[in-house]
Amino acid sequence: MGTLTVTAKGQVTLKKDILEHLGVGPGGRISVEKLPGGRITVSAAPTGDISAVFGMLKTKGGPALTIEEMNEIVRQGWAGEAQKRTPSRPKK
Repeated sequence: MGTLTVTAKGQVTLKKDILEHLGVGPGGRISVEKLPGGRITVSAAPTGDISAVFGMLKTKGGPALTIEEMNEIVRQGWAGEAQKRTPSRPKK
């Protein structure tokens, strides 16, 4: 455990080993949550971009997606797992 120094602007710099532990590099984002008693938690912010899901719900000539299938595609997009595909459907 280490300590950080607060600058006159109220900023702190996280040391390289902390950033590596979080898996955050240049341009990465960090999430901070305030807890009771003057404590905080620091974690890597999700890297998913909602725009990654645009166009993923389109199906060409196939049946419409169910709400559950749409929800799964959106969940994958928010989790940064987005791919240009629809969920697999069981064969009928």
